[in-house]
Amino acid sequence: MSTEPSNPRAETTHVNVVTDGVTRAFVWEDGARIEVRNLGAEIVIEANAAGLRTLAGHLLTLAQDGTPDGTHLHLEESNGLQAGSTGLVLERCDGE
Repeated sequence: MSTEPSNPRAETTHVNVVTDGVTRAFVWEDGARIEVRNLGAEIVIEANAAGLRTLAGHLLTLAQDGTPDGTHLHLEESNGLQAGSTGLVLERCDGE
């Protein structure tokens, strides 16, 4: 993870998503830092403890009963990731 100053996260730390009438809340912990790098043959997700808890929370939210197949969350530089990060999509897929 870079020691240089990073983009501040969006002021909103809660995002509510409504899919098929079901509301899901995605929450960012204060101080969360998440960086995603594409190294060609592998993707590296590097985060501090708050960032790891934030990602875990996002995945648990997607895993909740009643969450429709295809529900997803885009993470980008302007939306939860550090400057210079590769975009990341977290998506629920119950199909094979």
